[in-house]
Amino acid sequence: MPDVALPTGLDPAALDAIAAGRHGDPFAVLGPHPTGDGIAVRACLPNADRVEAVARSDGRRLAVLEPVHPAGVFAGMLNEDEPYLLRIAWPGGAVQEAEDPYAFGVLLDEPDLRALVAGDPEAVRRCLGSRVVTIDGVEGTRFAVWAPNASRVSVVGEFNSWDGRRHPMRLRHHGGVWEMFIPRVADGALYKFELLDRHGHLLPQRADPLARETEAPPRTASVVPLPLPFRWTDRDWMQGRAARQGASAPVSIYELHAGSWLHGEDGRPLDWDGLRERLVPYVAGMGFTHIELLPIAEHPFTGSWGYQPLGLFAPTARFGPPEALARFVDACHRAGIGVLVDWVPAHFPNDAHGLHRFDGTALYEHEDPREGFHRDWNTWIYNLGRAEVAAFLLASALEWLDRYHVDGLRVDAVASLLYRDYSRGPGEWTPNIHGGRENLEAIAFLRALNTLVAERHPGAVVIAEESTAWPGVTAPPAAGGLGFSYKWNMGWMHDTLGYMAHDPIHRKYHHNAMTFGLLYAFTERFVLPLSHDEVVYGKRSLLGRMPGDTAQRFANLRAYFGFMWSSPGKKLLFMGGEFGQEREWNHDAQLDWHLLDDPLHRGVQRLVRDLNRIYRAEPALHRRDAEPSGFTWTVVDDAEASVFAYLRRGADGDRPVLAVCNFTPVPRPEYRMVVPHPGPWREILNTDARVYGGGGIVAPDPVVLGDARDGSEIMLSLPPLSTVMLRAEAA
Repeated sequence: MPDVALPTGLDPAALDAIAAGRHGDPFAVLGPHPTGDGIAVRACLPNADRVEAVARSDGRRLAVLEPVHPAGVFAGMLNEDEPYLLRIAWPGGAVQEAEDPYAFGVLLDEPDLRALVAGDPEAVRRCLGSRVVTIDGVEGTRFAVWAPNASRVSVVGEFNSWDGRRHPMRLRHHGGVWEMFIPRVADGALYKFELLDRHGHLLPQRADPLARETEAPPRTASVVPLPLPFRWTDRDWMQGRAARQGASAPVSIYELHAGSWLHGEDGRPLDWDGLRERLVPYVAGMGFTHIELLPIAEHPFTGSWGYQPLGLFAPTARFGPPEALARFVDACHRAGIGVLVDWVPAHFPNDAHGLHRFDGTALYEHEDPREGFHRDWNTWIYNLGRAEVAAFLLASALEWLDRYHVDGLRVDAVASLLYRDYSRGPGEWTPNIHGGRENLEAIAFLRALNTLVAERHPGAVVIAEESTAWPGVTAPPAAGGLGFSYKWNMGWMHDTLGYMAHDPIHRKYHHNAMTFGLLYAFTERFVLPLSHDEVVYGKRSLLGRMPGDTAQRFANLRAYFGFMWSSPGKKLLFMGGEFGQEREWNHDAQLDWHLLDDPLHRGVQRLVRDLNRIYRAEPALHRRDAEPSGFTWTVVDDAEASVFAYLRRGADGDRPVLAVCNFTPVPRPEYRMVVPHPGPWREILNTDARVYGGGGIVAPDPVVLGDARDGSEIMLSLPPLSTVMLRAEAA
């Protein structure tokens, strides 16, 4: 290497830094640069045999770039000032022609950079990630990544042999964003980012946090996405979904883990197109209004079920390309089925290609592990007090709603966000600025999320998995609430499942477990969840929790489903529950569909289908779901008989529905009660019917005995371990 400045104007120290891939401003050295002798062109092309600059217009040679460093740096002087290509001869005789990526100017506008710093999620979506674009008539891919504390960032991929010296990026100091346009890199190309930390230490190659597409795990590269949007055919659904998802609508959700619902003939999980063909008609035929997908954002560990994601903008490649997911959602909408997606803004795993200490510093997470580390899950907690991080997560939420037309997000682990001492002992957490345990930054983030969704996507819903008594989860932010559309009623689930697990002879001692939820049932807008969390880790399946012999176990489950579907609150049932799956859920295996050869399992499936049908057909069961006026106890204190009865009301003119539950194996042929409606009453569902696998004890229409102080006294026959629904013949 010469020890004086080269005729091309290249400084020897800069040459060494470029050759080593450690120059902090490669655009100041590489590409075309005016000098006193003309325009110098410099390129770092390790392993190249020969490099020329040729005219883009006709291919004539404009300069021969001579090797000026043994590591592969070339330099030369153009004999004409016009657009050029680099003609590169590689070992073995291959010749490549491409535009010089260092001949292009800055890519991101200053207003966008300022918006990024200010925390604008739309700026995140516009600017960061990879995007196929055309610049100055040249097609290629624009890359941009936020890494303010890195000393160098390069794009690496199959197009440059994953060599970080080939395409170091330009730093836009104001936003801490590194950018680069690489000509002729098209959609489908694999890439990552290679970073040096502030001390010059090489970090593991990182996947793009804004990648819209990824390789299928266990591979971890990002993929340049297709530039063309999917052509949707769901206009009617999108225009009407607000009414389908509101507090007065029937919402019955089939929760689903896409990888273990059904396997194909090859023994592998169905992809999105397979699910479109098999799952959509099944869910529609069962009468569910919605599908809820366990997290489908890209995640490295299959055993996390998606709850430890790293690609918050990319559907997992396990089930096909992003456009296949769009086809699936579009088909759901055409079939009248909404699609909800579990979304995880609470934490992320520490995989080497991911977000943890992304640029060598705690960029996305907190530096202090008392704030930034989840010991329960060995994951890292997002620093929601940092505007760029909050904007990154808000941008992810908008991406699913915009790009994939999902109808709502179920936000995982909200309690872990709200409390700074979540799962921490004394001295293991830091208080907020007021000395309290509330996470003020997370509260602000959740309010911003729900406000943003309501503004940008009216009719979409955001559902909180929140297990504490935090007040106002579904109240508007303007009223001091968090602004969620619905909240999972974890207390209802815990209490009622606990009650059902008791032998019927002991249930009278736990009678309040079934009534306690009604004390707070209208303080929030609730979803009643029998979710995946209740059929794993030794808890047994829903059927497996039911006591008694085989017939009683099935009768208990049917009666419980009747209680659930007739109670206030939207419904959620995890896959397999609808036909009485015997074993716990196993994410590596498909559901036990062979059980449907058994009439008892077929009976449960038919019951759930009929419950969904009645739930949708009877306004009394959903129209006043979130209003106290929609519910009245008629029998609440008969612990000795373990009988519960309640009236559901809709709007004026809707016929009320009476639900009566007998949670003992004792038939009660002359059971009396007072109801605040004269009837007459007609049975619309009996979970003990033979078509459901029950004993077939006939429950004749109730006999009206006469007027009582609070209504009419009626006498009816209650089958054992059953729920009976009756509808008044007049409003």
